[in-house]
Amino acid sequence: MESNGSVTNLRSTSCRRIILFPLPFQGHINPMLQLANILHTRGFKITVIHAQYNSSNPSNYPHFTFKPIKDGFSEIADQLSDNPDASYFLNYLNKSCVDPFRDCLAGLLAEETVACVITDAGFYFAQAVADDLKLPRIVLRTSSVGCVLAYDVLPFNSKKGCFNVTKQDSDYEASVTEYPILKFKDIVKITTNPHGMGDFVTNMLNQMKASSGIIWNTFKELEESALETISQDFQVPSFTLGPFNKYFPASSSSLIEQDRTILKWLDKQPPKSVVYVSFGSGAYITESEFQEVAHGLANIELPFLWVVRPGMVAGSERLEALPEKFQERMGDRGRIVKWSPQQEVLAHPATGCFWTHNGWNSTLESICEGVPMICSPCFVDQTQDM
Repeated sequence: MESNGSVTNLRSTSCRRIILFPLPFQGHINPMLQLANILHTRGFKITVIHAQYNSSNPSNYPHFTFKPIKDGFSEIADQLSDNPDASYFLNYLNKSCVDPFRDCLAGLLAEETVACVITDAGFYFAQAVADDLKLPRIVLRTSSVGCVLAYDVLPFNSKKGCFNVTKQDSDYEASVTEYPILKFKDIVKITTNPHGMGDFVTNMLNQMKASSGIIWNTFKELEESALETISQDFQVPSFTLGPFNKYFPASSSSLIEQDRTILKWLDKQPPKSVVYVSFGSGAYITESEFQEVAHGLANIELPFLWVVRPGMVAGSERLEALPEKFQERMGDRGRIVKWSPQQEVLAHPATGCFWTHNGWNSTLESICEGVPMICSPCFVDQTQDM
């Protein structure tokens, strides 16, 4: 492991077991399991503790041991598409998983010596559990370093004075008093509940700083200045092991079945001609935004591949909001699929650009393949208007 700080090399210890604990969302599961594969190739034995919600298929990883825990999340998961406040679900998981995670981790420690536990940074409660069990905790932060720096300076918490904004504020174009460069609409795009997000961000950052180290899915050349700043603010070792997708693909951890027939369709398209459109696994857009995308793709008269996952469009199951006879009019020029093998699509010579929500995994994959991006960030750490 390369670090901008000093830390004991885990390979020098006789403990060869590492326990990993990802947040149960696609954009967090992918990098955690890619990291697990990286560690496994270095000779470590891998155990993955995982929530029951969005659990990965263990048969895709016969070289890992999987331990499910109850999360209580399935009872509220159907609210995800109707509630844009990500902090509600994140804080919920940090309460509901405490006892199940502690019991599972303690049981594993009773069976075998463990080198450390690596948890998603969003599982901030895990630091106290690891401390109680006297086990080093390393965190994996699945966003960019720049995102964490932004969270660290935004006045989410009471020490810095929380944003005074609600969903009912009518003047979204007005500047935020504390930070005039920001408008109220920018803050609402981050969260509709600043107090809830403030609790989550404050707890996450504090427990990142209390950890034994931070793993980033990034690389020095991409975020050099941000890494220099983070090393001053976070007095724990930082490991830049990314981009993970250059070591291992994310296809085996996909929660939605990939449509691989599109690769043959891409083979028939001219080089760099296809517009690839995907807004990731967690972002939601309105019906009007969805229709704007459709009209844009129709008007450019270029071949396109559009990923529309179930539930992506607010109020729709999937394709009901398409303009009338859209697919018939597009014919073979456009393909709409539920999910795609994204890394292979971006690496395909026919792909000319990527219209993306700028999730960090997608951004890294596009950078690595040299594919230009059209950027329409949607929520949380992706905060501009469509």
